[in-house]
Amino acid sequence: MALYSEKVMDHFRNPRNVGVMEDPSGVGEVGNPVCGDIMKIYLKIENDVITDVKFETFGCGSAIASSSMATELIKGKPLSEALELTNKAVTEALGGLPAHKLHCSVLAEEAIKAAVKDYYDKNGIAYDPAMFPEGCDCDHCGCH
Repeated sequence: MALYSEKVMDHFRNPRNVGVMEDPSGVGEVGNPVCGDIMKIYLKIENDVITDVKFETFGCGSAIASSSMATELIKGKPLSEALELTNKAVTEALGGLPAHKLHCSVLAEEAIKAAVKDYYDKNGIAYDPAMFPEGCDCDHCGCH
């Protein structure tokens, strides 16, 4: 059995929405000090809908694929749906990740939430701080 699914390999070799965004509505940058992966997500938001999304990721193939898939899953969606995106949903959409790479999907979820939080902060939009927990909560990557 292959270590990575065809979808993971496709999103790694042909990442969607990669690049820097001029004048984003919100930016989220997260990193994992253990593995060295760093993700930066840029959001363009109009009427509470993500109209465009870009990412820059420094990391392994799983990190790049997770970033790419996560941006595809939230593009065109209301912020409320983007905030509900979980690392599990990213992993499932990719056809799975090896256990030691699941932290990559966690980083994608966290980067999106950080970008939405940045948007809320920049625009003075009230939110429940519990919507934006700090740090990874996975049990396998040793990042906490």
